[in-house]
Order: sequence, then structure tokens, then C-alpha cells
Amino acid sequence: MLRLWRKIRGTGRVAEPAPPPPAADRPDAAVGLRGSVQVRHVDAGSCNGCEVEIGSAFGPVYDAERYGARLVASPRHADALMVTGPVTRNMAEPLRRTYDAVPGPKVVVAVGDCARNCGVFAGAYGVAGAVHDVIPVDLEIVGCPPRPEAITEALRKLTGR
Repeated sequence: MLRLWRKIRGTGRVAEPAPPPPAADRPDAAVGLRGSVQVRHVDAGSCNGCEVEIGSAFGPVYDAERYGARLVASPRHADALMVTGPVTRNMAEPLRRTYDAVPGPKVVVAVGDCARNCGVFAGAYGVAGAVHDVIPVDLEIVGCPPRPEAITEALRKLTGR
């Protein structure tokens, strides 16, 4: 025991070197995230079809958590925002505030056709626009609603797996 203590004392502190910055040729370099990703979901005015599919993607069948993606309750704990629905007039400012609360580097994922281009709600009175009209979008998922496989695949792109 004394010999082990002396070895520990003689070694001192050992730290691992910092990981290299993302290279431009890696698939996750455009996103800027690696490993596990904490995701905050924001409903900006959807019909809840996308929310059902997100629930399925994180459920036991598709299990997006096995790829390192996890839903969190606070934007301050998140690495990525997953936004569903067209941005309504009442949700434009809260969406901006949520985006500002996420620490950098941050990623925004527009889930579904409504988040991408307002879908069937285009031109409606209460709609401020698509998500990219309010905050910058890094990744889009196509579908109305998108299939859980597509959501899981997008989360895999975020985690680099």
C-alpha cells in the first residue's frame, strides 16, 4: 500500500490532451458537435404530429439515446434545438430567447415540412414564417410528419455516429 501511495505521489497530475478541432472533411464538421448531444425540443406552433414522431424516435423501438442524443428540459443544458411547426407570431420572440439561452456551439434542427417552409400553414394570419426566418437553421428533416427513422438519422448526424 505504501509503495502504491509513493507511486501516485511521484506521478503527479496527468491530464489528457484536448481533442483536435473538427476537420473540414468530417461529416459532423458542419454541425460542430461530437459525441453525445443534449437536445431541447421547442414547439413553435405545430399540430403535434411531429411531437408524436419525436416521442417515437426517443421511445424503446427506435431509441435515439443509444446514439448519444438525449432530450433535456432546459435550453441552458442543450447543445441543439429541435424546432417543430411554423413559427407563430406569439412564439417568434420566445424562440429567439430560447436560441439565445443555448450555449455555443449550438445547432438548430427544423423538424417537418411546417418548420422548413410553413407547410399547409403558409400565408396564414398567425404565422410569422418558417424557422429559418426567425433563427438560423443548420439541419432540416423532411416529412409531414417525418418518420422516426429520419429523426433518428438526423440525430446520428449530430452525434457523428
